[in-house]
Amino acid sequence: MTDAAALSLLALAAAQAAAGARALRRLLPGRRRVPPPHPLVDPADPRRALVGRARVSVVVAALNEARRIGPCLAGLMAQGPEVAEILVVDSRSTDGTRALVEDAARRDPRVRLLTDPPLPAGWVGKVWALEHGRAHATGDWVLGVDADTAPAPGLAAAVVAAAEAHGLDVVSFAPRFDGQTAGERWIQPAMLATLVYRLGAPTARPRTPGDVLANGQCFLVRRALLEAHGGYAPARASWADDVALARHLMRRGARVGFLDGARLFTVRAYASAGEAWREWGRSFDLADASAPARQALDLATVTLAQGAPVPVLLALGGTALGGTALGGVGLTGVGPAVLLGVNLALLGVRVGVLVATRRSYVRRGAPYWLSWTADPAAAARLWVSTLRRPKGWRGRSFALGTETG
Repeated sequence: MTDAAALSLLALAAAQAAAGARALRRLLPGRRRVPPPHPLVDPADPRRALVGRARVSVVVAALNEARRIGPCLAGLMAQGPEVAEILVVDSRSTDGTRALVEDAARRDPRVRLLTDPPLPAGWVGKVWALEHGRAHATGDWVLGVDADTAPAPGLAAAVVAAAEAHGLDVVSFAPRFDGQTAGERWIQPAMLATLVYRLGAPTARPRTPGDVLANGQCFLVRRALLEAHGGYAPARASWADDVALARHLMRRGARVGFLDGARLFTVRAYASAGEAWREWGRSFDLADASAPARQALDLATVTLAQGAPVPVLLALGGTALGGTALGGVGLTGVGPAVLLGVNLALLGVRVGVLVATRRSYVRRGAPYWLSWTADPAAAARLWVSTLRRPKGWRGRSFALGTETG
């Protein structure tokens, strides 16, 4: 091996080690993360005192959600008296969604079907629907819930109790994924891991706005605070509206948190691995909510610490078998040995992430445990998402807030 080749391998190992150290700083606090709260259904539960007389307005944005919204409505109607109203904002669905909501409204007077006005310039459709729902909300808290979630009875009381227990004004919850195909259980955990590498585990009190992660599938905010800071308008043009809004509010002094909601609701967001790749993949970069310098550093971290180990180890293995990988250099010498050690360590960290996140999946199996092999693809998808601003979502396309399709 030439000196230049050895130095190149050492430089790559050093860059990967630095990226791995940065990821570890975000991962290690996860060992002390707050346990996921249980649903609050028992009137004698001590957490009930934290809820008190709080009233919650649930807002669900919907467009052609007939095949998904049934479990969501059933779960919301099973909530206790703290839920004062369930506002379903439908953007002129054509698939029977409205009929399902109207039927639910006949069975539970808390359910109200709203139709948002025509989409104004500069708004993404879902955010405009949430803003319309917010304008009609009357509760102390606004709880945004996505139509693809299945809330457990007692969710609403539990999230308010958690917010009060941790002194939070804004809190969202990570879900438990259910109903995934084998392909989804292979690619989606790898894509989720890119978020964990960038932002760490759910935490009640992130250090800075740039560390905030949020999940719009279950997003609770004090209504007075939301209205005082412009409602959903600050996130109107964002494809990561949940993160953009949470970071905006934290910059203005709000106490923001992100907790594990695995016991509170499940989600079936996509119908296939291909849909997850297209739909979630177009926005999970968080570009609309991140400073360019932070985003570049996060890209480097994911690429070197998560995306690179599999191809590097394959290349080293090919070299060991007499191939031409790594430019034909052999495995003797310090450079290859250091590179091998760094990448085995990074792979070990990745397996540790799988162990830590396993309870976020109802079904796992071999696809889940082998999802680390999808890391190069997940890192590549992050690059594509970062460099190509999305123009549509679930059959709708938007250009500067003007909806088509």
